[in-house]
Amino acid sequence: MTANTSKSRKGKARDLQNRVAEDLRASFSPLGSADIHPAIMGSSGIDILLSSRARDMLPYAIECKNQEALSIWDALKQCQANAEKEALIPLLVFKRARSETYAVLRWADLLALLVNGKVHHG
Repeated sequence: MTANTSKSRKGKARDLQNRVAEDLRASFSPLGSADIHPAIMGSSGIDILLSSRARDMLPYAIECKNQEALSIWDALKQCQANAEKEALIPLLVFKRARSETYAVLRWADLLALLVNGKVHHG
């Protein structure tokens, strides 16, 4: 079933944002809902809001897309623009109905993670 109305599309987007925030809190147990939480739907900027403590551990501007037909280049452009405003690393998380959830990083950021275990930004 696809989201055909604005309300159902926003609901799908909200579901992914909530799941990403929950997964991050579960994976980084010192961080709670005050540190990692979804942005209010319809607000501009990054989709997962991070406290300064969370940003020290997760220096990412997370953009969530739960869409059947995703323009990856448009989504990456939005993610990059939001990341630059916050001086964070762009991270796009996306899925569609009945699919796995995927994440996209810039190649240089992924290499830094693989080699160093963390991304250097600034």
